Amino acid sequence: MRLAQYSVVSALALVSCPALAEEAVPGDASDPSIVVTALRSPVEQDRVSSTVTVLDEAAIRQQQPIALADLLLRTPGISLSRNGGYGTATSLRIRGADSSQTVMVIDGVRIADPSATGGGYAFSNLLIDDIERVEILRGPQSILWGSDAIGGVVNVLTRRAEKPLEGSMAVEGGTHATVNAQAGVGGTGSLLDWRVAGSTFFTKGISARSNGTEPDGYRRTSTSGTATLKLTPDLSVDLRGYWADARNDFDGITGDTRAYGLTTEWTAYAGVNLALLDGRLINRLAVLETQTDRANYDPARTIRQLNFDAHGRVRRYEYQGTLRISDAVQAVFGAEREEQRMTSASPGNSTAAYALVPQSADTNSVYAELRATPLAGLTINGGVRHDDQSRFGGNTVFTAGGVYTPNKGRTVLRASYDEGYKAPSLYQLFSLYGSAALQPERARGWSVGAEHKLGRILHASATWFERDTDNLIDFAFCPTTGALPPACYIPGTAVSRFGYYANVRKAHAKGLELGARAQLGVLFASGNYSWVAAEDRSPGGADLGRQLARVPRNLANVEGGVDLPQRLRASLAARHAGRTFDRAGTATVLPGYWLLDLRAQWQVTEGLTVNGRVENLGDKRYETAGGYGALGRTVYFGLRSRF
Repeated sequence: MRLAQYSVVSALALVSCPALAEEAVPGDASDPSIVVTALRSPVEQDRVSSTVTVLDEAAIRQQQPIALADLLLRTPGISLSRNGGYGTATSLRIRGADSSQTVMVIDGVRIADPSATGGGYAFSNLLIDDIERVEILRGPQSILWGSDAIGGVVNVLTRRAEKPLEGSMAVEGGTHATVNAQAGVGGTGSLLDWRVAGSTFFTKGISARSNGTEPDGYRRTSTSGTATLKLTPDLSVDLRGYWADARNDFDGITGDTRAYGLTTEWTAYAGVNLALLDGRLINRLAVLETQTDRANYDPARTIRQLNFDAHGRVRRYEYQGTLRISDAVQAVFGAEREEQRMTSASPGNSTAAYALVPQSADTNSVYAELRATPLAGLTINGGVRHDDQSRFGGNTVFTAGGVYTPNKGRTVLRASYDEGYKAPSLYQLFSLYGSAALQPERARGWSVGAEHKLGRILHASATWFERDTDNLIDFAFCPTTGALPPACYIPGTAVSRFGYYANVRKAHAKGLELGARAQLGVLFASGNYSWVAAEDRSPGGADLGRQLARVPRNLANVEGGVDLPQRLRASLAARHAGRTFDRAGTATVLPGYWLLDLRAQWQVTEGLTVNGRVENLGDKRYETAGGYGALGRTVYFGLRSRF
C-alpha cells in the first residue's frame, strides 16, 4: 500500500528524468517494485539505467543522524567539509563535483539561494526533521533539473499520513547541551490528505576554529506542511510549504570572534494534477517559490554591527505531462520558467546608507524523455532538454541509457550517458567581482554498473563512472604590476579590482563505487568503498593533474551488528576519508582519518523506540577544512514514537 501511494504521488507531483538504479547501502530497499521519485515519474528499479541511492525511513532512523549531510556522506561517492560544528558552512561533494553543482529538492521543490556565491544550496541548515525518504542521484542530470545538476541531485520526501489521524514525536539530548525535538500530526480521508510538522534544535557547540576556546552555538526552528485536496478521482490540488529559521555563531580566520549569522528559508508549492485518457496522460501545473534571507553581525563593531545583508528568491512555473503510450513505452515532457532575483551588500562600520541593488536572470526550458522496453528485461531511455537563459542564451543537453536483467532483477546491468550544466550565479555575474561575459559550466559523463542479489543473504554492486567538466568558473587574480587588462576594472567604471570571476578551469573525474550488504540470521553487515580521482585539467594551470581540493580520493563506510527478535538492534560503524589538499594552489594537506560510531535502538512497544549512540567513539581529532574544528566524541540518548 505504501509503495502504491508513492507511485501515485510521484506521478502527480514530480517531473521526468533519466532512469536510476539503487546502490547497496545500509537499510535501503532492493525490491524491484521500488520506484524512484527523483525521476519525477515512477520507474521500477530493474528498468533504470543511472545510479541512485534510496534510503527509506527505517534506514534513516537506524543511522540516527542529526543533519541530512551526516546521512548523505555515509553513502558511496560523497564527501563533506564543514567549518566547525553544526550550523557552520557546509559543502557536500558528489563524485568530486563542487557543492554548488548539486541540486537540492524537498517534496518536489528545488531549493537554492541565488544570493550565494555559487547560487546553490547551503546544506548547513537542513536537519532530518520530518524526512521519511532520501534519494541521491549521481552524475550530470540537467535533462531533468536544468542548471547546477552536474554532480547530482539530492531528493527529499517528508512523511505522509497513512491513517485517518496519526501523530509522531521524537526527542533526544546529548553532549554540548544538545537538544533535538520533532513532532508532527496528520490524517487521510476521501477528500483531504494532510500533515504538519515542526522541530527545534539547540546546541552550545564547539569552537569553529581548531585553535579557538569559545564554543560557537547553533539553534534552529522549522515547520513543514503538506495537503492534497482530492476534488475528483482524476483531479487533485497539492499544497506544500517549508520554513526554517536559524542562528549560528562562527569564528574568523584567526580565531575566536563573537560574530553570528541569521538565516531564514521558506518554500511554497501549489499544483494542480489532472489525469486524462483513462489515466494514461497525467498533467501537472504548478507554481513554486523559495526565498533565503541571510544577515551576518559582528558585535565587535562600534557603530553598525550588521556587516552582510543578502536576499535570494527563485520563482518557478512548471508544466509536466506523463503519457503511457503502451505498457512498454512511456513519455515524459514539460516546460518550465525560472525567475531568479537577489540583492546583497556588505555595510561598513558607519552610519552611511548602503544600497541593495536588485539583480535578476530568467530561464525558459522545454524537455522530453522516452523510455521503452522492447524486450523482456531490457529497457532503454533517451531525452533532450533546451534552456534559454536571459544572460547567456541557449543550452541543450542530452541523455541516453539502457538496463538489462536476464533473471527478473536478481542480476542487473546498467549503462548511461548524461550531460549537465551550471549557469553562472547572480553573484558571479553582478557582484563587485562579477563578469557579464561568463558562460555556463558544462559536463559530460557516463557510467556502467552491475548488481547481483542472492535472496536476502547478499546484495552486491559495482559502478564505474567518468565525467569531464569544462568552462569551470573560478576567481582570477589581477596582476599587481604593469598595465591592468580591461577585466580588472569594475564594469562601467575606471575603478580597479584585485580579481574577477572567469571561465578558466577544466576538471576530469573518474572512479569506482563498490557496495555490499549481507544478512545471516540476527547478524548483518554492510559497507561501501569509493575511489574518486577528481583532477584539475586546466591547460597550463599550476594544479594540472592534481586532485581537486577537499575531495578525498578514498572513501569508505562499514557497519556490522545484530538485529535481535526482541526488537533490539545494535551496531558498530566506521567511516573513512582519505587525505586531501586543503585549497587549490597550496601544498597544505589534511590527513585522512577513521571515525567509529556505536548505535543502538530498542523498540519497547509497537509505537515507542528508545535509541542512543556514541559518535567518534575514539575522540579522533581531524579537520575537513584547514584550521576549522570538528566534533569529538559525542553521546546522545532519545526516544521516538508514532501513534
